[in-house]
Amino acid sequence: MNPRIIHSEGQSIQFVSSGKSSEVTHVLLHGIGSGMMSWAHQLERVKASSRHQVVAWNAPGYGSSTKLVSPEPKAEDYAERVWQWLDFLGVKTPVTLVGHSLGCLMAAAATRMNASRVKQLILLSPARGYGASSKDLREKKLNDRLANLIEHGPLGMAKLRAHAMLSAQAPEALRLKVQEIMAQVDPKGYTQAAHMLANADLCWELTHPKPTCPVTVASGHLDVITSPEDCTLVAQSLGLPLIDLGPMGHACALEGADAVSALIGLDAHP
Repeated sequence: MNPRIIHSEGQSIQFVSSGKSSEVTHVLLHGIGSGMMSWAHQLERVKASSRHQVVAWNAPGYGSSTKLVSPEPKAEDYAERVWQWLDFLGVKTPVTLVGHSLGCLMAAAATRMNASRVKQLILLSPARGYGASSKDLREKKLNDRLANLIEHGPLGMAKLRAHAMLSAQAPEALRLKVQEIMAQVDPKGYTQAAHMLANADLCWELTHPKPTCPVTVASGHLDVITSPEDCTLVAQSLGLPLIDLGPMGHACALEGADAVSALIGLDAHP
């Protein structure tokens, strides 16, 4: 089945389903400088399978999705939208929530909000947020990020940052793909997400209370955005090891498509 674009209340949603026999729906949540097409390989992969149902969103304020009401939203504001979106899609199965980077904060908050619907939580290159840091550091991180956006705009920011999303050995075509996705961010949605990142604390989200479902934390060991050391701290907050996805950078779902697809339980077998 080919991907379908569903428009509802200003939201553009890519919904890929390979059949109704699936007992779980994979829900893919992207990072701050990204969009639903950061999951392009995973969406393409399931078209060859009759076993999987997968949905990937543009977060509020991304693509044509309606931004959140609060100018400074919290992780739970995004989590509430996750469940509203899934209800709109008519998802009745348990879900495997897969977050990447900032999407990990959304996935963790969504799990805390509605644990009974989550079969598994997978955190890829998780962004910890700065909620546990000092006020001065939180403000500096936020102001630096927004100043960069204002000075360069989405396209300029994408040109400056795309290389950092990948390992040094990533092909130029992949860097251009990451740049293309990042250049499409909406400044208003990005600004809201930056506020959330500055004030959220992933380790708190994961321990108040701890999820009752299985949790996996993984990253590539060449990630310079969310370093393996930082990702290890997230895993350790749950008493888990960090899974090494291999020699790849932050945009792991693109650079390490096969490894990520295998980890999250997607395959192309009929």
